[in-house]
Amino acid sequence: MNRKGNLFSGNDIIKSIALMHDRSNGLGGGFAAYGIYPEYADFYAIHMFYESGACRETTETFLNEHFEIEIGGKIPTRKVASVTNAPIIWRYFVQPKPDRLLQSGLEVDEYVAQCVMRINSEYSGAFVVSSGKNMGAFKGVGYPEDMGEFYKLDTYKGYLWTAHGRFPTNTPGWWGGAHPFTLLDWSIVHNGEISSYDANRRYLEMFGYKCSLQTDTEAITYIFDLLLRKHNLPLDVVVTAMAAPFWSAIERMEPEKRELVKSIRTVFGPLLVNGPFSIILGSRKGFVALNDRIKLRALVAAEKGDYVYVASEESAIREVCPQPDKVWAVAGGEPVIAMLEGVDQL
Repeated sequence: MNRKGNLFSGNDIIKSIALMHDRSNGLGGGFAAYGIYPEYADFYAIHMFYESGACRETTETFLNEHFEIEIGGKIPTRKVASVTNAPIIWRYFVQPKPDRLLQSGLEVDEYVAQCVMRINSEYSGAFVVSSGKNMGAFKGVGYPEDMGEFYKLDTYKGYLWTAHGRFPTNTPGWWGGAHPFTLLDWSIVHNGEISSYDANRRYLEMFGYKCSLQTDTEAITYIFDLLLRKHNLPLDVVVTAMAAPFWSAIERMEPEKRELVKSIRTVFGPLLVNGPFSIILGSRKGFVALNDRIKLRALVAAEKGDYVYVASEESAIREVCPQPDKVWAVAGGEPVIAMLEGVDQL
């Protein structure tokens, strides 16, 4: 990420993730990019997968009922020998229809979020890949460097890029199951396995979220959305809720902080993310990277001038930034936060 919001090519992120080729097995690769649609920056960019033309027509009926579509069409791709069985890949730049938004009684982001979850849960053969402003997710079944080539990401410029190579264990490798997972401007890439998924899911569903993909990464995306967007909590409180300190560590804290952390653990206990993980949450304002309290998944960070880097391996950073100003191994449960200049909260 460039803190000043300066745009740079997708070549660097492709080169970086390609170095970690052996961390994935070709069953999922993907990217999220921010700042790539400056000419449509005020519109929600809806990226879609469709299984068939009929699925597209049905879903477009829903989209036309709920949104004013400025422009829509296929996302440009190029032929890559290793990328096969691609769905129909489309995008639309939209705004909610004023009368529909008024009738719903919802704030605009909540209106869009509910439409996204409705498509993913009710429209068979259709999947919303991303739905934020001036950002997009590009993913599928393949190694990440192949997906970068497939989506022509070398032709895009953004100020923040994330990438992921998947090695699926509990769920099949399919186009919608590749990372990142998104909702509105949020995007999540995640390594690890969340044993608290069912507890997290049940709590989220009480607030209207539909975990239709049955994957822990989707639940993590919704946890951040609930706590940051809906509850408007400070980022440090959100991190404490998701990667809470051990009770033994809490008892050694200063009295005021101890009571605050105890309250967070009590109120948001069902949102504690349990198990080995490292995650990066991207947004239009910046990113936060976080791993579990006992650091069962690797996470390395670096800085060079206005640029901030995080990766599973230091070598992936040095591939695109050979001489960083600072490099460090991220401590368990301690976030790396990178924000655009002038922004103090995601």
